[in-house]
Amino acid sequence: MLKKLYAGLCVVGTILPLIPFITFIQDYGVDLGLFLRSVFVNGPAAMLTLDVLISSLVFWLLLFYGRLGLKHLWVYVAANLLVGLSLALPLFLYFREAALEGQSRHAHH
Repeated sequence: MLKKLYAGLCVVGTILPLIPFITFIQDYGVDLGLFLRSVFVNGPAAMLTLDVLISSLVFWLLLFYGRLGLKHLWVYVAANLLVGLSLALPLFLYFREAALEGQSRHAHH
């Protein structure tokens, strides 16, 4: 059940953030300066941007120092950098759930 939910959130967490990003690229091109000014354009935008940046940092610390025993951690980092935490976190939770299911099945045999 949880795996399906996390998989669905991966799809939603990829599509929804990319829609405004693609629109920005179509309207303004690849203008990193304008993009950075836009995400800090006012207090609420800056608050949300900083919240996501700090949350991403915490997620990376969990990945690399949380002793989770997962492999291919670069996949979650790439997902975080290319799309955002909205993809990376449910992707991580999906594979963590799969690993826990595997451990549970292995323990019962």
